[in-house]
Amino acid sequence: MDEKDFLAERFETHRTQLRAVAYRMLGSLAEADDAVQEAWLRLVRSDSDGIENLGGWLTTVVGRVCLDMLRSRTSRGEEPLDVRVPDPLVGHVEAIDPEHQAMLADSVGLALLVVVQTLGPAERLAYVLHDMFAVPFDEIAPMVGRTPAAARQLASRARRRVQGAATVPDADLTRQRKVVDAFLAAARDGDFDALVAVLDPDVVLRADTGGEAAAKVVRGAAAVAGQALTFQRVSQSARPALVNGAAGIVTTVDGRPVAVLGFTVTDGKVTAIDILADPERLGRLEVEDLDG
Repeated sequence: MDEKDFLAERFETHRTQLRAVAYRMLGSLAEADDAVQEAWLRLVRSDSDGIENLGGWLTTVVGRVCLDMLRSRTSRGEEPLDVRVPDPLVGHVEAIDPEHQAMLADSVGLALLVVVQTLGPAERLAYVLHDMFAVPFDEIAPMVGRTPAAARQLASRARRRVQGAATVPDADLTRQRKVVDAFLAAARDGDFDALVAVLDPDVVLRADTGGEAAAKVVRGAAAVAGQALTFQRVSQSARPALVNGAAGIVTTVDGRPVAVLGFTVTDGKVTAIDILADPERLGRLEVEDLDG
């Protein structure tokens, strides 16, 4: 085995975690893969013999690459959007794919990632690296051009925003599924009262359909139930799925996904529904055969 093959083998042992870091930062699976590939290219060009902690070095590189990508989005006027639903990880209800399981090792649901996407680039980096991957502030500080104390403040501010906006889902997946199944049955039957009954009074629905008018936010049980009634026709083709490790729904036309719905269920009620219905992004997703 030559030196480059040996380096590639070592890199592969870190790929899943690097992709998880980038996914949480960027909310895009394609961009996460681009960030990981850039880390590999930088590793090849570096003096790898002088790297004592390869995993830490690669995590830092991916963090810097993601930060640059986020700042580039901002400079092009692409961020922040009112709402941007991240690329969902979709799997069969019976078992989550091992790759997805690794990506969701700390149960990062879609609703939480939606909130993370509203953070500024530096706040997002500090929060993701420290709170989700335990990177010390001494290592984060140079990446954002701040002191360790200032980096700690960035993460603390981000944490408060996330905790104030993202509800904690029920841990029992079976309980989640019963609530989502009740939502789907009510939507199929066009039963407004049954829909309201499974929704939290302060439920929020966020829909990302792509294009210039990408963002739509609906709040309150009555308003969300009314919106769900417009879902009645396409709900006939809906299939249960795991969406970022939680109970969700995928609707299809001719076998192709047209919408992925992630649900946050808290205390037996739906507190958030996050919908990705952007045809371009859905076309790039890997969605398992949910009928298999």
